[in-house]
Amino acid sequence: MSHSEVLIPPQPAPKASDRPLTGARVAGYITVGLWIALAAALIAMVVSGWDPEKFTRYGPRYIHGLLTTITLVAISVVFGAILSLPLAFARMSSNRFLNGLAYCYVYVFRGTPLLAQLFLIYYGLGSFRPQLEAVGLWWFFREAWFCGLFAMTINTAAYQAEILRGAIQSVPRGQHEAAASLGLHTFIAFRKIILPQALIVALRPYGNEIILLIKGSAVVAIITVLDLMGETRYAFSRTFDYQTYLWAAILYLSMVEALRHLWNWIEGRLTRHLKR
Repeated sequence: MSHSEVLIPPQPAPKASDRPLTGARVAGYITVGLWIALAAALIAMVVSGWDPEKFTRYGPRYIHGLLTTITLVAISVVFGAILSLPLAFARMSSNRFLNGLAYCYVYVFRGTPLLAQLFLIYYGLGSFRPQLEAVGLWWFFREAWFCGLFAMTINTAAYQAEILRGAIQSVPRGQHEAAASLGLHTFIAFRKIILPQALIVALRPYGNEIILLIKGSAVVAIITVLDLMGETRYAFSRTFDYQTYLWAAILYLSMVEALRHLWNWIEGRLTRHLKR
């Protein structure tokens, strides 16, 4: 080292208290303070207005609605995942006809509101009762619960198909070439090499889609399905107490938080080999 060179010791990072108080930081502090004040006010209102009689009377209905919501979401996610497989492959197909059909399906069901789809199924298909009876499907489409399940399934299938397609295409082409060089059958290579890597990539988007579906499932209450929101509407119509909706919000938040923690655990388990 020459005499002209001077070693400068690394400087410690400035503490938060030493940073200048800018307008953005002040706005941030005010926003956080407002949110804290709002949360405290809501808690105080719930505590002060707590009515044990109402909770005892409508609590079982809320539990029933919660179980109905969980059942609807779980079944629609599973059947949507099954339906998304052929849709994703059709979207990646070189056959223009299959690709075009899958593209139209995804475009329509991702581009229109779930509520509109639900109305078209529940009210629209009722106009075709003779045809549905002739093919033995009227028993399904006359029930609001099945119509809600069907609408949620075909809606989430469109989103899951795009998630799966993007995840599969994100796997490097070299993985396909390496499997082919080993003489592996295309199906075996896809099932044991490509799909596991794709599902890790798709894990977070799948979690987001399920969360959106949990919140979107509240629309089935409009067609008289007594899910969590349906039971909440019933309780409010009898009590006219705003806290009935606050209880529902807390239960929805609890479902989302439980799913988030479960998804974090699943992701940690599946990606633990990447952290070594």
